[in-house]
Amino acid sequence: MLDDFIQTNAIQAKALLPEEDATRIREIDWPAVIWLVVVHLLALLVFVPWFFSWTGVAFLIAGIYLFGMVGINLGFHRLLAHRSFSCARWLEHALAVLGTCTAQGSPAWWVAVHRMHHQFADKDRDPHAPLRNFLWGHIGWITFQTEDLRNGYVKERYAQDLLRDPLYVWLEKHWQYVALIPWALLPTATLISGLLLGMRTQAAVQVALSVLVWGVAARTVYVWHVSAFVNSVSHLWGYRSYETNDGSRNNFFVGYFAHGEGWHNNHHADPQAAMHGHRSWEFDPVFWVIRLLARLGLARDVVMRKLPQPQRNLSDVSVHSKPRPTASATEPTNPL
Repeated sequence: MLDDFIQTNAIQAKALLPEEDATRIREIDWPAVIWLVVVHLLALLVFVPWFFSWTGVAFLIAGIYLFGMVGINLGFHRLLAHRSFSCARWLEHALAVLGTCTAQGSPAWWVAVHRMHHQFADKDRDPHAPLRNFLWGHIGWITFQTEDLRNGYVKERYAQDLLRDPLYVWLEKHWQYVALIPWALLPTATLISGLLLGMRTQAAVQVALSVLVWGVAARTVYVWHVSAFVNSVSHLWGYRSYETNDGSRNNFFVGYFAHGEGWHNNHHADPQAAMHGHRSWEFDPVFWVIRLLARLGLARDVVMRKLPQPQRNLSDVSVHSKPRPTASATEPTNPL
């Protein structure tokens, strides 16, 4: 039954793709599907009271900021994908490892897909254009990927700079093991700490399992979906401060929950800029971290905004409107 359901949805989604993309669809990526299902099922255990602990909640909140904001938003996105600033190699590698712990793929693959998205945003070759349908742009593109994303072309074309670094080459083959480190380390460390502090074995096990459910599984799902909302929601609903050749939107919900990544129209208008928030209410804590690193001497060459302050009022822009249709890309643009 499950197999029939997934196959049916795969065929329906494939039919919605432009013809030239549909010819590049391969079979369902079963390891990705199984992994997504298992992690989501584990995350649902947050609704079982026995798995609750304040320690687990603390790990959840800390993990969202450490792995999500610092690892993905700061490390993978603004540093590796767009080179919005530069830093020492040790710090770059540390940020890359934190991002890898979110289980969103290897750094080179993530960066390559993102740069390809910028080059073909909301056009036929955009890897996760939500114009096909919301679920495709949100998470479907991961479960049965196009030929471009499976044959190595994307990394060779868009991430050659990363693949000159031995760490990123190593992570191409071993990133899954790095992503599993928090799953093993955090509950184990919690269990050992509890026993050393004199907790009864049953109580220590309960807290350790709560850390697994809340601090690892729920955190992973949260970061996955917040990242996915940038690709889906922020290309469908929101307001536009700048005219761009795509359907990018600034979205309040995504902007706040994704630590400034949801000011997506600003970002597509000036992709390499370290600052995504261009208005007083556009909360951008990732940029605050970049400024802090610069003051500490840990970040340099910070790329500042090239665009003027947006003058248009919100009443002048299209709020909660769908992106206008765009033609297929014919000339490559700078993916950074």
